[in-house]
Amino acid sequence: MTTDDLIENRHDDGFLNIADHDSYIHGVPHASFARLRAEDSVHWTTPTDGMRSFWSVTRQADILEANGKPEIFSSAKGIRIEDQTHEEYMARRTFQETDPPDHRVTRKLVNPAFSRPAISQYETMIRQLAGDIVDAAVAHGSFDAVDAIAKQLPMMMLGRILGLPNSDLDWLVEKGDALIGNTDPDFTDHVVDKMDSDAYRFMPFRSPAGADLYDYAEGVFAGSKPVDPKGVLHRVIDAEKGLALADFKNFFCLLVAAGNDTTRYSIAMALYLLTRHDELLGQLQSGKVDDTAADEIIRLASPTMHFRRTATQDTVLGGKSIAKGDKVVLWFVSGNRDEAVFADPHRPRLDRNPNPNVAFGQGGPHFCLGMWLARLEVKVVLQVLADRLAGIEAVGPPRWTRSNFICGVKSLPVQVHVK
Repeated sequence: MTTDDLIENRHDDGFLNIADHDSYIHGVPHASFARLRAEDSVHWTTPTDGMRSFWSVTRQADILEANGKPEIFSSAKGIRIEDQTHEEYMARRTFQETDPPDHRVTRKLVNPAFSRPAISQYETMIRQLAGDIVDAAVAHGSFDAVDAIAKQLPMMMLGRILGLPNSDLDWLVEKGDALIGNTDPDFTDHVVDKMDSDAYRFMPFRSPAGADLYDYAEGVFAGSKPVDPKGVLHRVIDAEKGLALADFKNFFCLLVAAGNDTTRYSIAMALYLLTRHDELLGQLQSGKVDDTAADEIIRLASPTMHFRRTATQDTVLGGKSIAKGDKVVLWFVSGNRDEAVFADPHRPRLDRNPNPNVAFGQGGPHFCLGMWLARLEVKVVLQVLADRLAGIEAVGPPRWTRSNFICGVKSLPVQVHVK
């Protein structure tokens, strides 16, 4: 299998506009990112939707340099390519969109619930849930792997960790999809780059789903929507120096959307790769890649493809002069397939070790809060699939999200053969 065969997007001629949402509807344009890494690794990019131009940082070394300098490359004007007024930013910001020391205040409040020791206590629960989910799916023989498997476990675990009732999870995930998938007509009727979204400019992602989630969060905060007192949400509200209502609403939207979608698309990538590479199932069944496979899947998925920073001063990155106020977009999805870091970067090597991927924003203060949970969920799902399946094949083409921000397989019809 050649490198070209390993790159998912067959419509990518190497010259797609990486800012254009339509460049992702057949998968990530990895050929275009590879060309930029080789020819113009800090690239001045002009979006097609009228947004202000920005610098695209595509090599891992430059991504790590910028990510490690929050005093120069600030998150405090937003983390998406979208331009915002100061009022919009203040209304919608989460702790992700702050710099140290402010960033550490909220992080310290919630970090204990997502630490590696805390998450390890959920392994038995995750294993039981994953087993039940996979058993229910494979009993049908043929099914949509994303809906039946990839979507289910993150949703259930999110509810348990946050302390939300099971009866609300489907609705919350639907709203989270509409929020974070605001450029994809399969997830929302309000496609943000296709219509006037000014009425929702103070809502997360300029989405009407943000208003619905705000209302739900306000009920949680006020106590009219009961949550488990052992969950994260109760802890944040009950803390002596807990979050104010506005901050809580934005924090809630972040957890519901990002906490579910990113792990879903990592599991979806695992299922997609299993249908394309027959040898992977046997490698999983050997038990020899239990400690490395999840990181390799997450590297290849890189579901959160970028975060934006804003230069606080004139500086130089990757040989380019960057002016104060310029937008600088760190393309983690490109850094995770950097040929200078990863041998044969498009090929899944489940035993890849070391695996210095940046899928969780490593190397800076904003590394992903849910890193340990995502790794454990992917690891367990892979083990459960290996235990149940004798084979899996795609019976239809995958469908990919239309987004330059969160990208992954959103539908994958498969047929399975059980042991």
